[in-house]
Amino acid sequence: MKTLKINQLRPTQMTHGMREIREKTKEYEALTDHELEMAIASKPIPIVYGPRGVPFAIDHHHVATALWHAGIKSVPVVLVRDLSSFSQADFWLTMENNRWTYPYDHDGRRRPFYEMPARIWRLADDEFRSLAASVRDAGGYEKTSVPLEEFRWADFFRCNLPRPDSDKAFASLVKKAVVLAKSKTALGLPGYLGPVG
Repeated sequence: MKTLKINQLRPTQMTHGMREIREKTKEYEALTDHELEMAIASKPIPIVYGPRGVPFAIDHHHVATALWHAGIKSVPVVLVRDLSSFSQADFWLTMENNRWTYPYDHDGRRRPFYEMPARIWRLADDEFRSLAASVRDAGGYEKTSVPLEEFRWADFFRCNLPRPDSDKAFASLVKKAVVLAKSKTALGLPGYLGPVG
């Protein structure tokens, strides 16, 4: 399997959840050398080659960032599409049409593609992206193969809940968010499990 250095990978989103990354980093750091090799091999980073052959990660931004923080410099990659001959405009249009990019900031506002960070570990923290992952892990909704699923849930929570300002507030918010995720208000979101009770 082909490998690339993490610092070569360009992100296709503007935010990630730092709480989720901190947890993943601890998990990777706790593994033995062999266990770490197996964990890394089990989650290759899907990439698309952009203009001038630049590799863009289209998923597993949290995995790549957590591995970077754990001191890992290279990761296995899987080529999904080669768009290296495209212009910048056609590249981003194709990326968006395939739902391989999410150009929205931590407030849910659309941003121009030129503001996309240059390094995968330099994305802005979005507490609601972490909340979406925590709610899924707590059984609030099911993981699906729907592209950008966690961002849709993050935006749903952003519109319905206050932004947490501490670890205690975050833990409290997870419980409220699980109830909200199972309410009729969340009907239509990927992985929806239905009303509570």
